[in-house]
Amino acid sequence: MSPVVNIEDLRQLARRRLPRMLFDFLDGGALDEATLRANRADFERIQFRPRVLVDVSKRSLRTQLFGVEQALPLVLAPLGSTGMMARYGEVQAGRAADRCGIPLCLSTASTCTIEEVHAGKEKPFWFQLYVMRDRGFIERLIDRAKAAQCSALVLTLDLQILGQRHKDLKNGLSAPPKPTLINLLDLATKPRWCLNMLGTPRRQFGNIFGHVQGVKDMSSLGEWTNNQFDPTLNWNDVEWVKKRWGGKLILKGIQDPEDARLAVQSGADALIVSNHGGRQLDGAQSSIQALPSVVQAVGKNIEVHMDGGVRSGQDVLKAKALGAQGVYIGRAMLYGLGAMGQAGVTKALQIIHKEMDISMALCGRTDINQVDHSILLPSTYPSA
Repeated sequence: MSPVVNIEDLRQLARRRLPRMLFDFLDGGALDEATLRANRADFERIQFRPRVLVDVSKRSLRTQLFGVEQALPLVLAPLGSTGMMARYGEVQAGRAADRCGIPLCLSTASTCTIEEVHAGKEKPFWFQLYVMRDRGFIERLIDRAKAAQCSALVLTLDLQILGQRHKDLKNGLSAPPKPTLINLLDLATKPRWCLNMLGTPRRQFGNIFGHVQGVKDMSSLGEWTNNQFDPTLNWNDVEWVKKRWGGKLILKGIQDPEDARLAVQSGADALIVSNHGGRQLDGAQSSIQALPSVVQAVGKNIEVHMDGGVRSGQDVLKAKALGAQGVYIGRAMLYGLGAMGQAGVTKALQIIHKEMDISMALCGRTDINQVDHSILLPSTYPSA
């Protein structure tokens, strides 16, 4: 096997090792995938200003989110069905995050439970919450996150209605995969993945299955989940969650400056500029394009984070330069997990770390906290 030197290498390795329906799930987006492509294309348009004859012998990528020191301005994003990419995938990803000194955010739709990840990690993690129609279940879920000593709650706002994802529909995606002829033929070509997954009972949404009334098997779990996304979700629900949780609250899925100002008024501690990785509203602007206007709208009243299209350390550096205090990686993490398990997630983080460090130095900067838009070439980056 040739050396893995960038995230694209991990992506190609994951493509070879994962069943097609799972790879398409993590790699694809909504409808025609215009927003998915824009997330990458808009990063690629941004250019750096190289500087020379600056002493860059001593450099630091350390930063703080909510006053907590961490090694990089990175967070492992919440991703559903992570445990289908590798056995106990969320636990493996969490251990890689611990080793690299950054937080993991666990999804409501994870395969491993909150309790399993808590038992398998050394450091506190964050929890991502979908507000569903069954408010009793949500109350219990928040209480479970508290009991697991989660240090922040990420409330997803942009999944009131599930976006249409053509690849998933064509593949008949389900968790676990349905034993159709096409799926069985594909699985026969992925013996490494099959052997790996034989070692785990976790092939469904662990935080849901066994924790809600009326869900007794996988078919009823799928029906319950599809009917639970709440189109009535509004700012009053944010206030309800905030009171129930009582800790650090992050609002995920903000792209419009007016929504960003409302997020400040809600009393949240941070917001995430996000289009759900291009998996919800196709035709929406890219996250990096939306970032400057949101940063300008909120000033210093709230921490601004971002996700969407991040595939390299240079992307993280560009997002920092445009005002993001924290940057989330999702697909890059899953490519590593699907390719090599925990070692692959660690490799992805090491790649991003090295790319950030070298690129920052070549821009004449030594401290990630001092990076701003002056490291970027004018007219190549979006502005408010």
